Amino acid sequence: MQVKYPDRIELANLPTRIERLEKLTKELNGPEIYIKRDDLTESGASGNKIRKLEFVVADAIKKGADTLITCGWVQSNHARATAIISAKLGLNAILVLRGEKPQEFKGNLFLDKLVGAEIRYITPEEYDERVNEIMSNIANELQKNGHLGYSIPVGASTEIGVWGYIKAAAEIKEQLKKMSLEINAIITAIGSGATYAGLLIGKKLFDLDATIYGINVEENAQYYKDIIYELIQKWEKVYDMNTQLSKEDIRIIDGYVGPGYSLTTKEQRETIKLVARKQGIILDPVYTGKAMHGLVQEIKNGKFKKGQKVLFIHTGGIFGLLAQGDKIEL
Repeated sequence: MQVKYPDRIELANLPTRIERLEKLTKELNGPEIYIKRDDLTESGASGNKIRKLEFVVADAIKKGADTLITCGWVQSNHARATAIISAKLGLNAILVLRGEKPQEFKGNLFLDKLVGAEIRYITPEEYDERVNEIMSNIANELQKNGHLGYSIPVGASTEIGVWGYIKAAAEIKEQLKKMSLEINAIITAIGSGATYAGLLIGKKLFDLDATIYGINVEENAQYYKDIIYELIQKWEKVYDMNTQLSKEDIRIIDGYVGPGYSLTTKEQRETIKLVARKQGIILDPVYTGKAMHGLVQEIKNGKFKKGQKVLFIHTGGIFGLLAQGDKIEL
């Protein structure tokens, strides 16, 4: 299907390759496991966020913005990608981060500081209750000083950001065709929802013959069904499209959140270590580590069986792992 994309700035190294995880497949004695290396979309701005930001930042520049304002937790992958892209494009970046200013800058936060982003720390209560209001106030403050701010919600999960993984779905379809590979399922971590929403819309638009599963890293399945469906509806309204997707089309594999967002169990950390030692691929403790652990457990439980083929989307996050390295037993 021919799709007219909005304006986009080419920032990511695309297409990212698809690899077969031979050793992990053998270890689990289940389906053939493949991985799409979206951790290789860039160096500093690596991961899934850059695909969304290609469209979102293009919109910001089109509207004349000179400052990008966004939010996230202290070790936010999205905030780090936004800060690095801002530096690359000559824009200012203001990051509103949930948590206290640490004594030592590590991981994503170190890179935020390295590229010169302005960081404003807010309490968990402020973040949960009024982060959008705080970003709006910053935009007003900038305007009074002759600057134009552009606010980006957490994860760039907007109807514009959704385009990043609609385009990725088209990319996957083309790659699978060239590889003569038929995939039964595509698995991705879900944080703010736009990666999954884009893949599901892309599946519909490009007739991608695979079930899209999301593994949530916080909250629960119903929460994500609601926000993903709302994103899809917003996208359809803004771009005058009708996918005929319903909430029933949204497949969430729940149960692998662990102690909470960015918090892991010993078993999840062991999965990160297993994949690193079997395949030389580094996962992160916030998103991909939990999602891969969920996939491994679902294979062991028989949801994905021998004879099937599954594709895992590696959405990046390695810098977040470096901030929690002391929690993994080596």
